Amino acid sequence: MSFRAQIRFGTGLAPAHPPASRDEMLDRLAGADQIAAAFPQEGYTPRAERALEFAAARRDRRQGNAQAALSRRLGRQMREDEFRQMALTLARGVASPDGLRERLTWFWADHFTTVRRRVAMRGAITGYVEDAIRPHVAGRFGDLLASAVLHPAMVLYLDQDRSVGPNSHVGLRTGRSLNENLAREVLELHTLGVDAGYSQRDVREMAELLTGIGIRRGRELIFRPGHAEPGAETVFGATYGGARPADLSEIRAALHDLALRPETARHICGKLADYFISDTPDPGLIDTMAAAWDDTGGAFLPVLHAMLSHRAAWSDAPGRVKRPFHFITSALRALGSPPDQIANASREMINRRLHLPLIAMGQRWQGAAGPDGYFDDDREWIRPQTLAARIGWAMLTASEMPRLPDPRDFVVTALGDTASPDLRRAAARAETRAEGVGIVLAAPEFQRS
Repeated sequence: MSFRAQIRFGTGLAPAHPPASRDEMLDRLAGADQIAAAFPQEGYTPRAERALEFAAARRDRRQGNAQAALSRRLGRQMREDEFRQMALTLARGVASPDGLRERLTWFWADHFTTVRRRVAMRGAITGYVEDAIRPHVAGRFGDLLASAVLHPAMVLYLDQDRSVGPNSHVGLRTGRSLNENLAREVLELHTLGVDAGYSQRDVREMAELLTGIGIRRGRELIFRPGHAEPGAETVFGATYGGARPADLSEIRAALHDLALRPETARHICGKLADYFISDTPDPGLIDTMAAAWDDTGGAFLPVLHAMLSHRAAWSDAPGRVKRPFHFITSALRALGSPPDQIANASREMINRRLHLPLIAMGQRWQGAAGPDGYFDDDREWIRPQTLAARIGWAMLTASEMPRLPDPRDFVVTALGDTASPDLRRAAARAETRAEGVGIVLAAPEFQRS
């Protein structure tokens, strides 16, 4: 169980870290976030401020003001920042003894996807994940939901700051009206799920409730009463507001109520089981997880304990195909790559060994196509072209490592007792260490969790 726990629910086996049991993984998740302290990431606000400064310099340059040098310097700095974010995220996954926390952070970042569309978001998505998501992965869903949905990055991404109540002071004066993007995604993606039985009227009422949310200077959440739709709003049977426009406390209350809905419990528990275990998860597993959710008000530790205690979690059937970032992380972890070297790698090295390979494998860094995140179909990750990119990366990485283990030992380091006899024989028969290590990393067994 320990080997499979680290492979299926963590970031992979590593020579520096003994395999963790289920209880050890949960205990570490409940404890301090040590790896974030070891490899700190900058938060959202300073990155948003830098993006706005760059936009102002570029605007001045276009208007003929002498800002060319500043614009170029800020542009270079922002590109460097994005590459450093990738490297630090990778270093955390490679070094962490708490791989479940990293996997959950990746999961929730995808569940609450934001994609750069507005200038204040340039280079700031990692900061959004750091501020809004990572602190809550061992907490309660209601707190995570409110933190992510009301973060400036989400508000800007889905244009919620441009939504105006049609009967508000601003709406009556300007004729501006609702933007339903955020309301729809909250119900359809973030909480209840598309098949939960809500109506277009629920979406509109949620959109009216969210009016008034604004962002000051790209970085600070504010409430603008003049933009807010007056009167009460009823969302999925619960009413908020009334004699005055709903404020942020009413919006947060609505989000917390949605977090407690049984439809939300089943939707999120199903996604967690799908992500970690199988794209056709055992219905009994989802029932058990949802019951823990209902019993504890959406507390993640009991839900995860329920998942990890269920027999379906430990099936010998092949797990999900690792997404490219997960694959690269687990490969470098198994190889014992020094995380400090990863975190401090040059931009050229990050581009060649991480950024461009991710694109070739089909997962552009922070580049999901829409608010529903990256696709969730194993076949999409292992199409001929993207599978060839994985194999090529595995063989090249093995050939460029300065010191390689004996492939007969490495197959156990990388896969433990889950390695098949055929793969053990193939690794033992390789003509060189680089070939043997590459064979292990490229093997279908290593591609899955």
